[in-house]
Amino acid sequence: MSHGPELSDIEHAAESLAPHIGHTPLEPSQYLSDVLGAPVYLKMENLQKTGSFKVRGATYRLSRLTPEERARGVVAASAGNHAQGVALAARELGVAATIFMPLGVPVPKLLSTRGYGAEVVLQGDTVETPLRLAAEFAERTGAVLIHPYDHIDVVTGQATLGLEIFDDLPDVDTVIMGIGGGGLIAGVASALKQRAAVAGRTIRIIGVQAENASPYPQSLIAGEPVAVQTKPTIADGINVARPGDVPFDIIKDLVDEVVTVTDDDIARALLVLLERAKVVVEPAGAVGVAAILAGKIRSTGKTVTVLSGGNIDPLLLQRIVAHGLAASGRYMTIRIPLPDRPGQLVRISEIIANAGANVVEVMHTRHGQGMQINEVMIQISVETRGHEHQQVTLEALREDGYEPILIDD
Repeated sequence: MSHGPELSDIEHAAESLAPHIGHTPLEPSQYLSDVLGAPVYLKMENLQKTGSFKVRGATYRLSRLTPEERARGVVAASAGNHAQGVALAARELGVAATIFMPLGVPVPKLLSTRGYGAEVVLQGDTVETPLRLAAEFAERTGAVLIHPYDHIDVVTGQATLGLEIFDDLPDVDTVIMGIGGGGLIAGVASALKQRAAVAGRTIRIIGVQAENASPYPQSLIAGEPVAVQTKPTIADGINVARPGDVPFDIIKDLVDEVVTVTDDDIARALLVLLERAKVVVEPAGAVGVAAILAGKIRSTGKTVTVLSGGNIDPLLLQRIVAHGLAASGRYMTIRIPLPDRPGQLVRISEIIANAGANVVEVMHTRHGQGMQINEVMIQISVETRGHEHQQVTLEALREDGYEPILIDD
């Protein structure tokens, strides 16, 4: 069986964290309820201090340090949420913190981490370099290395989120959340399964990983943590190649199912959350919603999906919204080769308008792309109402003799 935290330890953690974190809201979502066919609630952990659940585990981990360990200070490596969680926890508890971050870290996360008072060292193109430097720093100085998920105190701190869900919705049936290293879902599963057992009922726990970074399905089949080769994903907050040992030992016993979602699914979820729930969520925090929208979740009872973080760079948000619109069939870019004679652009615009679509942007060139000397190429970005409407628009152009080419993002 798992070696997860006892319910009494989780409840003690909740008491000790109460002065330092917020009890985040649980909000119903009519749109997602209609999609799933069962009541859906959003656990708004994106509204947590530092904008992420990470502050729970970091604060509880630091609170458990001995006076001698606190005097040595702490060190961590992170590209974002863990860094902010450790920095705020260190400030709250009066502990010196050094955070190693990669050079390409989003500016908002960098400024927030520094703003909480931590000393930030920028080095390396990926988080692997900061991880190595943080370990070397700990060895050299005696500072305590704070791991983002692979420690029982971190798991216990994250578990307090599960207590909040149960307190606010005692008859919850299914809880969905993303999995990176596994600290959050291991803690929440521990809390909810034990609370449910006391109440004489069961609660299903479903984990969601990005398709391009999903070591848990293979690891669960193997019965032990297995490292996989990850690919780039917009859900960088859960881009982890190997499960943590401590979380995996809990997850293999307590998590009922793990599913994966694509980046298109995640982008679509972010757009739905913006438009329908009026909330800003980072990609890793939206994977539960993505799983619902992609038809990966089956539930007939009250269902909670955890919006685990809201720290997203505005420039990335802009790109993801555009990608989400395209994935939802509400935006497309097409190229159309044309004879180089007057009136062609006007005719194209008329056809698109008559089909009920809206031209957003037009590019026109006579050069390159293998064109003949008497040809031009126009590239048009069009706003549409869905995939079916896109096909209607493309067919209208074809019926008039044009050959539109759909351009992928």
